[in-house]
Amino acid sequence: MPQLTALDAQFLQFETATNIANIAGLGIVEGELDRAGLLALLEARLPYVPALRRRLARVPLGLDHPYWAQEDDLDLDYHVRELGLPSPGDDAQLAEQVSRLHSRRLDRGRPLWEIYLIHGLAGGHTGLYTKIHHAAVDGIGGADVLAALLDTGPVPKPPPAEPPEHDPPPPGLAEMLARGLARLAGNPAQAVRFAARAVPHLDEIPVVSRIPGSGTVSGLARRLAGAGRAPGLPSLPAPRTPFSGPVSEHRRFAFVSLPLGEIKQVRKAHEVTVNDVVMAVCAGALRLWLAAHGGVPRRPLVAGVPFSLRATGIEGPGNQVSFMTAPLGVHLDDPLARLRQVSHAMRRIKERFALAPAPWLSELSESMPAALMGLASRSAFGLLGQTAPPVNVAVSNVPGPQLPLYVCGARLLAHYPVSVITDVSGGVNITAFSYDGSLDIGVVTDRAMVPDAWELTGYLRDALDELLNAEP
Repeated sequence: MPQLTALDAQFLQFETATNIANIAGLGIVEGELDRAGLLALLEARLPYVPALRRRLARVPLGLDHPYWAQEDDLDLDYHVRELGLPSPGDDAQLAEQVSRLHSRRLDRGRPLWEIYLIHGLAGGHTGLYTKIHHAAVDGIGGADVLAALLDTGPVPKPPPAEPPEHDPPPPGLAEMLARGLARLAGNPAQAVRFAARAVPHLDEIPVVSRIPGSGTVSGLARRLAGAGRAPGLPSLPAPRTPFSGPVSEHRRFAFVSLPLGEIKQVRKAHEVTVNDVVMAVCAGALRLWLAAHGGVPRRPLVAGVPFSLRATGIEGPGNQVSFMTAPLGVHLDDPLARLRQVSHAMRRIKERFALAPAPWLSELSESMPAALMGLASRSAFGLLGQTAPPVNVAVSNVPGPQLPLYVCGARLLAHYPVSVITDVSGGVNITAFSYDGSLDIGVVTDRAMVPDAWELTGYLRDALDELLNAEP
């Protein structure tokens, strides 16, 4: 009887008509992809993908976090849909359709995912838009779901020899209520434990890190705990930008592919990491956009950067992610200065994270009473969005396979991430996925703040050219 963790539930609770927690991907598949073939593939694979065969089972009165209940009779006709683009089926039309699909909330009475086949693309290709709720998977889990539906060759692999596992049913009403009341009674103690554990990490937590003295207090707490010194983190007040503040319910989406070889060329020339180059490209693109829309701020933007705790050995059910902030030097005219700044900042963040990966996000969620979490989350998002958003932009870089993948025997040509924007994280999200020699980048914006997401994708190409042509 798997239960949502507090962090999983948080992704449900902060959702409103405007803050929507869908994570998705847009695949471009070579040639025509047949719906009947995709349905047959899903029939064979879904029993082995738990995240796609679970629906929410709510606890009465919201006293506890929901449970997952196995859905044995999946309505694939509902979950798998298809539509067609009018001629000429170009990238702009495809992105506009994805923008509309991504703005829609998922039906919480069903398993929290949908797949859309999009026909009529230029070149005779097919779009494959896959959407799943963040409460069901984190970044690593989403990659696992995708991998379960894809093959490394044109011949689909046979199903596993062992039978699929079945979840036990969620507890009955009386047990749900008893567990919920027990959790409610334990929340004050959990809050005290969180406060104690959070002190060494005050300078890592957005908003809290901006309180004067937070870095000194967290450093002292680490030394008293015998952890020794750790790389300090900069205090990052986020400047106001045209994409700061509460988001609307409408999204814009655009995508671009950059040669991974060119990214690695910059990496090698300046002895940095691929992620450093991706961050610097984002900084350059945002500088160009800001210069054309009201002016470049005099201090760095603050980027929200998700980190997977699974990569550090922290395992467990549900979402295992943390969130760090990093400066993007849009105020710097020299592209190499921007690259050096982001490389230095990311190195300090990684060193700090390697010493003590802090699951503060999940621990904060655990300290909140389940019955009050929704109101608290939505109120906090609204207040921060209106007054002092801690983050200007969300940036993520997800390493992917460097070999071609196939779905129903058809080659996957590209895979563009389609991610989340919120009142707190700003009206722009740039997520990159490296796949088969390419860096596939999806840009999600708020329609009112950044009406033309394609402008940003064009600037990403320009920013990479700046780095390629820069003199050392």
